[in-house]
Amino acid sequence: MHGTFVDLLAGNLDHAAAFDGEFDDLQEAQHPHTVTVCCSDSRVLQDHMWGNDEPGRVFTCGNIGNRVVQRAGDGDIVSGDVLYPLAHTGTETAVVVGHTGCGAITATYDALTDGVADLPGIEHCLDLLKPPLEPGVEALPDDLSRPESINHLVEYNVDRQVDRLVGSDDVPADVEVVGAVYDFQDVYGGDRGEIHVVNVDGERRVTALQEAYPVIADRIGRVWEYR
Repeated sequence: MHGTFVDLLAGNLDHAAAFDGEFDDLQEAQHPHTVTVCCSDSRVLQDHMWGNDEPGRVFTCGNIGNRVVQRAGDGDIVSGDVLYPLAHTGTETAVVVGHTGCGAITATYDALTDGVADLPGIEHCLDLLKPPLEPGVEALPDDLSRPESINHLVEYNVDRQVDRLVGSDDVPADVEVVGAVYDFQDVYGGDRGEIHVVNVDGERRVTALQEAYPVIADRIGRVWEYR
């Protein structure tokens, strides 16, 4: 057995010892106040990046490209793992979290421009990302470097996923939908690992968001304010 997994099991013993008494009120049900949809990436620590160590507080979903949709027979629908807490556990906030340097966005960008190398197993993920991202690729400013283009599209993808939640009849109308980007590449300023809010309920104008949410005004910012 690989030593890394042995180390993980040892770490789990520390976790179990620390959290042994934290599940008493969660034995039969959960009522998380937030569901997060993050990219499946080893650099994105889904609970730790919020400083969260409270079981039952955050319902975490992860997939390639932080998507909120899945393919069904009659078209794309809101993914069940995202919809479950919103529709069944009283969760009031959904947060879509992209991240700088996203490999899924990079692969989709390549597929929509110069072509992409064969990536068995994730073709269906790219097929779900291509349609919403294609207009963003076409709208990119001409003077961007490749890394800058990717990070512009990271925001654009977050916007499109927020739109899907806001526009879905399956999502309760009182759910607040937040779009954010986790930055470990010094793109937004601040410390590496900071989360920057780029969208709330479809509003993506920085000044409008800062005026509406002054308590987090310094955490709101974008690299691309497109029309």
